[in-house]
Amino acid sequence: MQQSDVLLLGHGTVENLDDLPPFLSNIRRGRPAPPELVHEIRRRYAAIGGSPLLHISRELATAVARSTGAHVHLAMRFWHPFARDVLRGLGPLPGRTVRVIPLAPYSGPVYAGEMMTLAEAARAEGLEPPDLSCAPSWGTEPLLFDGFADRLRAALAPLTEAQRRAAHVFFTAHSLPLGVIRQGDPYPAEVRAAAEAVAARVALESPWRVVYQSQGATADPWLGPTVRESLLDIASQGAKDVIFCPIGFLSDHIEILYDLDIEARAEAERAGLSYRRSESLNASPALVAAISAVAARL
Repeated sequence: MQQSDVLLLGHGTVENLDDLPPFLSNIRRGRPAPPELVHEIRRRYAAIGGSPLLHISRELATAVARSTGAHVHLAMRFWHPFARDVLRGLGPLPGRTVRVIPLAPYSGPVYAGEMMTLAEAARAEGLEPPDLSCAPSWGTEPLLFDGFADRLRAALAPLTEAQRRAAHVFFTAHSLPLGVIRQGDPYPAEVRAAAEAVAARVALESPWRVVYQSQGATADPWLGPTVRESLLDIASQGAKDVIFCPIGFLSDHIEILYDLDIEARAEAERAGLSYRRSESLNASPALVAAISAVAARL
């Protein structure tokens, strides 16, 4: 592709656990996190040895730059390197458009809206941000399906044929408040379509379902079914093995390494189930190829 700029926009994470209070406040749109929430999130980060998300994202940006020949910038929504700072640091870039790709493939409009708001704020202060071309949700990218399918095949490979046929596969994605879904967000349909595509590529004969994980700690109802109720359901049917395939996430981070590998594993074992998980794509050639394809279309 022609020389250009690509900006990978992620959620963000902290590398120093003392930064958790302001990080959580950013996620909560300026509302301070209660001390008990900070304590619990700190415990979870400590349990996984800290989140590798920023390190993986840097590796991914480097690999995408090699693949595309573009200048690739990394920015985050809720922590350093903040998207606001990265955007302002780029300047106007005459004759070049920055292609923004969210590292959350089903949340394109949210990420695009935030970048456009940041650009407008910069202009209001007399600055000249670059022109932006923001990717829509790209969870239907065939190369992304291929990557998830390869990971699922690898997770199934150690099982006997009989075990593979009997194992239950949970395609997981991050839950959202039901209020958002009721406003017409296509997220559940997109996640379901991705699960169907991955299952088809694997020629999956095992029973499978879409399960939503990491529900928020609020009184509002969140999208389900949850991991716990799904585990109890398949255990009641006599299942012995469960394989998690987290198609809603690209990289290892707290929702994978804690919510699944620690919390869901413990829930599965309490229900008498053997736990397995397909590996995350991280900075793999499969994810680099998928992101490069998205960039080429912008």
